Amino acid sequence: MPLPIISHTIANGFSSIPYGYPIVTTASGIAAISSLKRYFGGADALESSYDYGKYGHIALPLPTKNATYSLIFYSSQGGTSGVGASIVYELASRGAQIIILTQHHPTDLFLVDYIDDLRNSTNNPLIYAEQVDLSSLHSIRLFATKWIDNTPPRRLDMVILCGNIMTPSHSPDSRATADGLNREWQVNYLANFHLLSILSPALRAQPPDRDVRVIFATCSSYIGGNLNFETLESTTNLGVSTTAKPTAKNVAKAKHTSGSMYATSKLALMIFARSFQAHLANYDNLNHTKKNQPKRPTNSRVLVVDPGFSRTPGTRRWLTRGSLLGLLLYLITWPIWWLILKSPEQGAQSFLLAAMEAGFSAVGETEAEKKERRVGIAGGTLIKECRQREVLRKEIMDDKIAERLWKFSQEQLERTEKASALRRAVEKGRREEGAKQEKPVKINKKER
Repeated sequence: MPLPIISHTIANGFSSIPYGYPIVTTASGIAAISSLKRYFGGADALESSYDYGKYGHIALPLPTKNATYSLIFYSSQGGTSGVGASIVYELASRGAQIIILTQHHPTDLFLVDYIDDLRNSTNNPLIYAEQVDLSSLHSIRLFATKWIDNTPPRRLDMVILCGNIMTPSHSPDSRATADGLNREWQVNYLANFHLLSILSPALRAQPPDRDVRVIFATCSSYIGGNLNFETLESTTNLGVSTTAKPTAKNVAKAKHTSGSMYATSKLALMIFARSFQAHLANYDNLNHTKKNQPKRPTNSRVLVVDPGFSRTPGTRRWLTRGSLLGLLLYLITWPIWWLILKSPEQGAQSFLLAAMEAGFSAVGETEAEKKERRVGIAGGTLIKECRQREVLRKEIMDDKIAERLWKFSQEQLERTEKASALRRAVEKGRREEGAKQEKPVKINKKER
């Protein structure tokens, strides 16, 4: 049939074909949209052609459903929507035991239904939720200390840190956390530093033959970050609580840092990721304390992932600026965002590669192999579009800046936690005093 049509077109011209031009125009438009959608959709982890040479291609080190594979996972939405939900689903369907950290209480009806549905859809009962509020340093400490206080040490194969927030610029009064810190700085960076600082012994206690990975989420905006230590304390510490009315000075400060703090927090996170890899590598395993026993290389690998721009609740809130008018404009222009933004499933692909690629394992890697190939943030690379890309800020590989940032973060944590503990003690005293005043006074019958 195609041959007669072609010969007829050659003999009589293209205009002789009924609806020829509309068909060609429509087909060209569909092909162009499909090509653009494929381009903006990014790479697929299972189809990645990245060549690791002798280290192999895609592998699935996750065990079968009858085995135990434990990981801690948190994201902005607690793994219940967006890219986080896609990551959780893919890993849970492969049998991973997952502890989802969410700001909601485990008895929350929505969370209970979500966990039940996820267990049924993945046929995996090893999915749990723990309440951790990334905007509260006390909440993070409660969870992390409970984890490391367990005896014997709990199995921990992976920690995936997807917590991320970008507050709309028109609402500076919501930029301060309960600890009085800039919300973007605390959630995007300091929460990661705080959690891993406490969980570090749990990661170090894992057997030498266990493949342990710590995966951070970053964004290309880190390129525009400005890590100025002379002004960092004043721009990150707003000195207000969520229950107090912000002062004009703090509001002006929040407006000034609204466009830059997100990028700065991502740059700081990547610097810390490299420092944390060195922190884990410098640890002497307890088994190495014996005489004449050589030190084994670390079995932990720290990876940084840039998932790209995806259609997540956080992205939608940033695009709409958190307003009804912005939401209306977003709905009107939705076909454009559908075209140029990834779906949550596409945004999760680089995370899945970081979690399941056998070539990223640090188990059994010698010092010579470490020098031979550049893997992870220690080698100056991040994972983007399922490929390793070089980092574009030299500060990330600067040991002096990393040491200074680590010291600054520790000091800020110490000051903030002390102030928060004092505030909680004062509030507790007020509640107890109020309860005493409201308590009814018993009247002695003999006094009547």
